Amino acid sequence: MITTERLILREMDDGDYEALYRVLDDSDIREHYPYTFDEARVRRWISRNVERYRIFGFGRWAVCLKDTGEMIGDCGLTMQNINGMIRPEIGYIILSEHRRKGYAAEAARAVRDFAFENTPFGVVYSYIKSTNTASVKTAQDYGCKLVEEYTDEENEITKVFAVTREEWERLKRQGE
Repeated sequence: MITTERLILREMDDGDYEALYRVLDDSDIREHYPYTFDEARVRRWISRNVERYRIFGFGRWAVCLKDTGEMIGDCGLTMQNINGMIRPEIGYIILSEHRRKGYAAEAARAVRDFAFENTPFGVVYSYIKSTNTASVKTAQDYGCKLVEEYTDEENEITKVFAVTREEWERLKRQGE
């Protein structure tokens, strides 16, 4: 479990199905995925993450409000194919009614810190459809810089952001 000032990031389990379905069924989220999240996809999302926790010790975690315990999204570290290379990626999704409050950046910073404190990765990434301006801002807020752009399978521009271990250490020294 990871805690921040306002959030708890914890492992998901089957009991999170309803809350995760609500998160993934958000119309803003559907806009950035090439498919819809039906029951089977949501259950696979949970089971893939449970498997990641077992194999890697990380995955996408449930993002819960510290004061109520409500699951408002997910955020975590996964290994993703980004433009033909498997890279450690920080992904995040927050329910629309909880956006613009800094929760995604707060969770992503905690996951970034986890990654650099608990893995040998020298860099972590976030890859984002170019039209997803809110996620681009979140990547920048947790310390990333644009490092690459490519045309994805849906013929859309995907932006790749990254922060290195050295940049993270500099941010930590500056009190970020």
